[in-house]
Amino acid sequence: MDIVHKIGRRKTAVARIYLSEGKGNITVNKKDYKSYFTTGTLQYKVQQPLMLTENLESYDIKVNVYGGGVTGQAEAIRLAITRALVSINEDHRAVLKPEGLLTRDPRMVERKKFGQKKARKKFQFSKR
Repeated sequence: MDIVHKIGRRKTAVARIYLSEGKGNITVNKKDYKSYFTTGTLQYKVQQPLMLTENLESYDIKVNVYGGGVTGQAEAIRLAITRALVSINEDHRAVLKPEGLLTRDPRMVERKKFGQKKARKKFQFSKR
């Protein structure tokens, strides 16, 4: 098996992953993923597709991720890993699809409007 390259996105974060056979090492921006994502929740999000398909120690994953915050980056990586696993073995789709891992979350930040305080919030009206 050669290297599988996939892209995952979430909000403004973009993750490019390179998945190859190995011992289960996950490297994010040339760091171990446990030092890059310090909280257990984010580490779980990155591992989730591998755990569901029982491939935690089957593949080495190299990730380049930029943009957004840490949560958006973790979810972008999760989507990319899911897409790579499905491209390797179509049977994984039956496990990952019901968990909602194949869906690209389309929600983005709404832009601030002119003449308003924020996207929806208005300036306070004063009657003086």
